[in-house]
Amino acid sequence: MDRPGAVDPVPVPREIAAREDGRVDIMGLPRAEIRAVFEAAGLAPKQAKLRAKQVWHQIYHRGRTEFSSMSDIAKAQQPWFEEHFVIGRPEIVEHLVSEDGTRKWLLRTADGQDYEMVFIPDADRGTLCISSQIGCTLNCRFCHTGTMKLVRNLTPGEIVGQVMLARDTLEEWPGPGESSNYDPHGRMLTNIVLMGMGEPLYNFDNVRDAMKVVMDAEGLALSRRRITLSTSGVVPMIEKAGEEISVNLAVSLHAVTKEVRDEIVPLNRKYGIEEVLQACADYPGANNARRITFEYVMLKDKNDSDADAHELVRLIKQYDLPAKVNLIPFNPWPGADYECSDPVRIARFSEIIFDAGISAPIRTPRGRDIMAACGQLKSASEKKSRAELDRIAAEKQAALEAS
Repeated sequence: MDRPGAVDPVPVPREIAAREDGRVDIMGLPRAEIRAVFEAAGLAPKQAKLRAKQVWHQIYHRGRTEFSSMSDIAKAQQPWFEEHFVIGRPEIVEHLVSEDGTRKWLLRTADGQDYEMVFIPDADRGTLCISSQIGCTLNCRFCHTGTMKLVRNLTPGEIVGQVMLARDTLEEWPGPGESSNYDPHGRMLTNIVLMGMGEPLYNFDNVRDAMKVVMDAEGLALSRRRITLSTSGVVPMIEKAGEEISVNLAVSLHAVTKEVRDEIVPLNRKYGIEEVLQACADYPGANNARRITFEYVMLKDKNDSDADAHELVRLIKQYDLPAKVNLIPFNPWPGADYECSDPVRIARFSEIIFDAGISAPIRTPRGRDIMAACGQLKSASEKKSRAELDRIAAEKQAALEAS
């Protein structure tokens, strides 16, 4: 019999949050777990295996969000699936489009928490910047997200759901009669960067599981070479990320001396520059074809001198790193302590690094008019006083020192 009897409630595997309606959200689950929840709901093992394969294909190759639109699921069985399961997407609270084409979404989870993601279109690629946490445990002083407390980690489903929602909005799913095999050529969304809200390596398991779905050859099938994970330098997890996820690595360096990096990236007090660079040197798979990216925000009279540029070159060469440096003009936000370096100063800084044989492009600010530029993401729009920001920073630093 193709349609089993209803079993209520369905047992929820691992740490999947239970929904108020009792249904299980299968977005972001590995195929084996989709099969398991189908069995738990009452399907015979062979049926569960077949249906899991069919549903997986419909979700990740066709973009389906309703079982009733899945032609390979019997019509008599579709209501049973709708009763027990849901294929989730983040709720869109706000969707803004910049003058330069950059898009920013304010998203909301099922438990009412807000976070953001950004899509940046370019002539030769389209990059989706996704979040891994709601808020952040760190307190990078130039970053707007850093003024938020950490609310919680995003689940694998909530991370994958961002990619799915972007493809929905960009109308990237195949139409009737079109091949369902994903090919980034000719698509708008070609690359993913884990550079949104949060520190990905402090949500390692969920980020890893989400990226496995994104990279699965029978899933979204995005090459690991088109995915970049950005970290502020969580040294113990960098090698683990290389071994278990093996995507491109970007490191938020932003300074070349202990004094300055301690100030603007307080995590440096726990994992210093030398430790971070050694972890980069040991990163599995790093080579000239897969260079490590060092992100360097340009702060006026703070980290932008000729001496800083020469020291950055020295450090990269000392550790024999296959690297490039992304120079990021500081993007202002309400309450920020810093100013952006002058364009002439940024150009000189870039020239010094290029002259040493290391690529150092200057990133063009995108989406500033909608607060979507690098370092500007923050789900709450309220302004905080300097005293409140300092209190949050002190709490985070105390927690970091205690860990």
